[in-house]
Amino acid sequence: MSRVCQSSGKRTRTGGSIARRGLPKKSGGIGLKTTGHTKRTFKPNLQTVRCVMPDGSVERLKLATSVIKRGMIELERNGKTMRFPLVKATRKPKSERNQADA
Repeated sequence: MSRVCQSSGKRTRTGGSIARRGLPKKSGGIGLKTTGHTKRTFKPNLQTVRCVMPDGSVERLKLATSVIKRGMIELERNGKTMRFPLVKATRKPKSERNQADA
């Protein structure tokens, strides 16, 4: 699966890194000199979260941490936008999971 937030659509962006040397004039030097430009990528901080959907089912979603902090999810399904609060799904205790397998 690609590195895209399923709610906000955040994805990997490209940008540049500028290498400089020297002492700024403000600090008594003769100024900063640019010695190089490098392409780099900015990646969103994505987390896989088990969420309780409005219909009660549990789904795994890839969400950016900014969406998790906000606590509101906006998903587009079948051409309709659903907006609902983020409720993390809890797991059953290990003892109950083992009994269900047996």
